[in-house]
Amino acid sequence: MSAVQFQDRPAKPRVGLFVTCLVDLMRPSVGFAAVKLLEDAGCTVEAPVQTCCGQPAYNSGDRGTTRDLAMQVIEAFQGFDYVVAPSGSCAGMIKAHYPELFEEDPNWRAKADALAAKTHELTSFLVDVLGVTRVEASFDGAVTYHDSCSGLRELKVKAQPRKLLASVEGLTLVEMKDSDVCCGFGGTFAVKYSDISGAIVDAKARNVEEAHAPTLLAGDLGCLMNMAGKLSRDGKPVQVRHVAEVLAGMTDEPPIGAGKQPRGP
Repeated sequence: MSAVQFQDRPAKPRVGLFVTCLVDLMRPSVGFAAVKLLEDAGCTVEAPVQTCCGQPAYNSGDRGTTRDLAMQVIEAFQGFDYVVAPSGSCAGMIKAHYPELFEEDPNWRAKADALAAKTHELTSFLVDVLGVTRVEASFDGAVTYHDSCSGLRELKVKAQPRKLLASVEGLTLVEMKDSDVCCGFGGTFAVKYSDISGAIVDAKARNVEEAHAPTLLAGDLGCLMNMAGKLSRDGKPVQVRHVAEVLAGMTDEPPIGAGKQPRGP
C-alpha cells in the first residue's frame, strides 16, 4: 500500500479504532480488516475500551443517555492523533452530532469538537488523510456497491471506496441503479417503521439483483446485514461483505448472513 506523506500529520499516526457495536458483536473480521489496512498504511492502531457511540439512543430522542455515552467515548479516545471507524454511521454520529449534544456545556463542547475534528470513516481516512491510492489485495469477480446514507450525506464518502476498489486485482465494479438510495435500515427506523423499511429494502434488493454482480459491498454493517437478510429470504445467491474485508484481502470468513460451514469429523 502506498501513502503520501503529508506535513500536517505525524509520520506514523497513532489511530484509535472505533470498532462499533455491530462489528464487535456480529462481524469482528471487519475490525481486523480495518486494523490491517491502517497498519499497512503506516499507522499504529489501538482499540481502547469503548462503548456504543450513542446513535440508537440519539435517534430515539434520549439525549441524556446519548450524552452519557458520548462522554465515555470522548474520554476513551483522548490522546490519539486520529479516530477511525469502519462505519460512516458511527463516524457521522461522532463528527456531526456530538458537538451539538453539548451546546450548553462549553467544557464538554470543546472536547466534543476536538474529537469530531479528528474522527474519520475508514476509506475516507485512507484516501483523504493518508493519501492512499492503492491496496495490495485481489478479488476474483464483479462487485456492486451500496452508498450508506450517513457516510454519503454526512461525511461525503462516495469516491473513496471506489478509488481503493479500483486497485484490487481481479475486481470489477458494476454500479447498481440508485446506489445512493437508502437500504431501509436506518437503525431504530427499521424497528419503528418496519413496513416502510421493508418496502425500501425490497427496492434495494431488486437493484442489487439487476446489477448481476455476485457480491454486494458497503461500508456500514447495519446496512449490509439488512440487505443480506432480504437477499437471503428471497433466495438470491448474492454474497454480502464489508468493503474493508475485500480491500484488506481478508475474505476467508463466510459472507454476511451465510453462517459458518460445519466442520468435518
